[in-house]
Amino acid sequence: MKGCFIMISRTNVERLLLIIVGSFILAFSMYNFYYLNNITEGGVLGILLLLKNLFNIKPSIANIIIDYSLFALGYKFFGKKFFISSIIASACFSVFYSLFESIGPILPAQHNLLISTILAGTTVGIGAGLVVRAGCAAGGDDALALIISKHTRLTLGSVYMIADCSILLLSLLYLSGMDVLYSVIAVTISGRVIDLIYRGGSFADPKPVAGA
Repeated sequence: MKGCFIMISRTNVERLLLIIVGSFILAFSMYNFYYLNNITEGGVLGILLLLKNLFNIKPSIANIIIDYSLFALGYKFFGKKFFISSIIASACFSVFYSLFESIGPILPAQHNLLISTILAGTTVGIGAGLVVRAGCAAGGDDALALIISKHTRLTLGSVYMIADCSILLLSLLYLSGMDVLYSVIAVTISGRVIDLIYRGGSFADPKPVAGA
């Protein structure tokens, strides 16, 4: 019994560390690579950047409102552990992003947008991948995508693609066509990296569990 308790506790600690580290990397990348270089993302991350650039709404605040609403909507499909872990991940991201905003740019100005795009996609992929590997969602859009996929004929990949393309098109309101093109590259890279990290193993299956 004692050995089982220690194992469970260790697993929870490791999961929490993945969530914290992943959220830290995600927030660092969103501010230092995406926001400062006019690169955008799909899903909730893209909405946060859209709100920041068009209405100067702080991502740290908007993230909590949007994510918590979507997590509440998907609660019955995901189960308690997934729900709580995702709330923690969202809160950590908001805290870390607010911290980076107060600190200001950390990295030297990068004048090669292609390099910035590659770094942006890679680091966001690593951050989000670690959070997903911990068995929760990096953003509320993951919960919403699963719900839509469950109640329509659309595959999960199709839902993500439609959502990402919609956000990127809206991003033309404050970005040039070339900036959006680079954003597409970043989204493609981050998706690949997330997939690679998730396939490396996870603490819990993040698929929805009815009635959990």
